[in-house]
Amino acid sequence: MTTVAVLGTGLMGAPMAANLAKAGLDVRAWNRSTDKAHPLAEHGITVTDDAAEAAYGADIVLTMLSDGAAVRSVMDDGVLDAMTSENDETAEPLWLQMSTVGVAATDELAALADSAGVPFVDAPVLGTRQPAEQGKLVVLASGPEDVQDRCTPVFDAVGTRTMWLGPAGTASKLKLVANSWVLAVTNGVAECIALANTLGVDPAQFLDAISGGGLDLPYAHLKGGAMMKGEYPASFTASLAAKDARLVLEAAGEDNDLTGIRAALRHLEAAERAGHGEDDMAALYTGVRRNT
Repeated sequence: MTTVAVLGTGLMGAPMAANLAKAGLDVRAWNRSTDKAHPLAEHGITVTDDAAEAAYGADIVLTMLSDGAAVRSVMDDGVLDAMTSENDETAEPLWLQMSTVGVAATDELAALADSAGVPFVDAPVLGTRQPAEQGKLVVLASGPEDVQDRCTPVFDAVGTRTMWLGPAGTASKLKLVANSWVLAVTNGVAECIALANTLGVDPAQFLDAISGGGLDLPYAHLKGGAMMKGEYPASFTASLAAKDARLVLEAAGEDNDLTGIRAALRHLEAAERAGHGEDDMAALYTGVRRNT
């Protein structure tokens, strides 16, 4: 049976670990805040207090942490040593890096894996908490072709579709492109709803007007509904969305004027300052609607 060590059991990592166990894989889990990992024991998952302990003897180590620095810290803190120590249980452990960390950090982590002799797959996902819970993520994967079959049981357990895209790093680049779309849509909906309120128009009429047409998006209704209610249960937090916006802008460099992403980041940072950092990214509306 394949053993998978899931390092990072937050909003996304926890449901992914649960779905891996449901698929019949032997799952271990670790999280820096151990209270977030302990409920996974109900799914038959072995919860450890030490990341290296979870990784030792595992066939696959899956990182699902907040950013590149967090991933690097955990891997340097004994995990890579545990993966490469002499162990009869596994011949060649595989590292699936599924966090969204951007281009530069992915390159750094790939180099770290290479120096340790560990096969590295860059595999961020598209989707938020509900798709993660339902096992309906889209996996963007890039890495060595000869490990693709070993990845399949993991990717099939957490997602409905896997896109293999080429050498490691390719997937993280596409993830940033997709994230720029998510940020643009969410911020655009917020600006439309704010404008409707300023003009005395019921924002629900805006969503009704676009329903069923070429401009309609289920995501607009989902995030717009949260904005109209002023309730932001987290599917993907404002703080993580702000981190992703910074990664997009960093990758874009000086060659592109991504004004819309800069506006989204400004609104997300305003939401963070207002205490909405751990609320859903739809809370960026509070940064658009500055008098609320």
